[in-house]
Amino acid sequence: MLRRYAVFLLAATAMLCAAVAALWFGSAELRLSEVFAGLFSDGDAKLSVIIRHIRLPRMLAAFLAGIGLSVSGVLLQAVTDNGLASPNIIGVNSGAGFLTILTLFCFPHAFYALPFAAFFGAFAATLLIVWTANRIGSSKMTIILAGMALTAILNAGISFISLLDTDVVAVYNYFSVGGLSGVTAKSLIIPAALIFLSLGAALLLSPKISLLCLGDSLASSLGVRVRLLRMVCLICASASAAAVVSFAGLLGFVGLIVPHIARKLSGGGMTKTLVLASMVGATVVMLADTLGRTLFAPTEIPVGIVMALTGAPFFLVLLLRRREHA
Repeated sequence: MLRRYAVFLLAATAMLCAAVAALWFGSAELRLSEVFAGLFSDGDAKLSVIIRHIRLPRMLAAFLAGIGLSVSGVLLQAVTDNGLASPNIIGVNSGAGFLTILTLFCFPHAFYALPFAAFFGAFAATLLIVWTANRIGSSKMTIILAGMALTAILNAGISFISLLDTDVVAVYNYFSVGGLSGVTAKSLIIPAALIFLSLGAALLLSPKISLLCLGDSLASSLGVRVRLLRMVCLICASASAAAVVSFAGLLGFVGLIVPHIARKLSGGGMTKTLVLASMVGATVVMLADTLGRTLFAPTEIPVGIVMALTGAPFFLVLLLRRREHA
């Protein structure tokens, strides 16, 4: 019990420190006292602009992105019984990417519509996979295979449109890398609501999800409606990840690596894993974004590149460990 509380306290402390660092460090060098002055006082207009209108919305965006992708990853790995599952497997990234590049192709100047296109593309792709899996049988393998098939089709569509109109490639490439520059607090309201609703639903369903992890037959014998629960979890995972994609682009590896870290720290239990994954995910993305803004300031490295550089080695280690246990 003491170890459990210590782990949660440490995770919360790390998250708070990452949030302070996101407000403190940047291309404009500030003292910590100036950070709090800009946050709570209107005395210095320049400080207020830097802290309230630039760094604070970006910190909140990183915080939400970490929570949304981590919760999505935990749910997907639980319902598919696959430790390598991530939002990519249910077509979130490919669906968002396809509708985004299609919007750019049809309406080259409609940049304001891109967040909506990304969200609806991601969510529609998942609903199509849910419908397909539901018609066939909604087994774990069916979901994975349907996701792989749809991802291949949508990626082919992205490549085809890129060949037809090379002018859209530059804008799409920035979206596909994933970044948080230019995020405003107003644009985060709806995504934040979707992310926290998905997290709340996952926490409410966590006892049944824990039973689902024991196997479909055992869960069904204990009164769990396996098929319905799997579909609801997929929709929650999709909504959470799609909300992140709408303002952060296609961030990779967060939904893959954070659930493993959270399970290791929590020692088991879906509720504990979800809470820890939310805190660890928020911490990881905030730190990655801060590093991207400060390492080569004033040049900025998108957070998606930082996550790829740190997440890819973890992914290789995970593959090697799975091979050793096989």
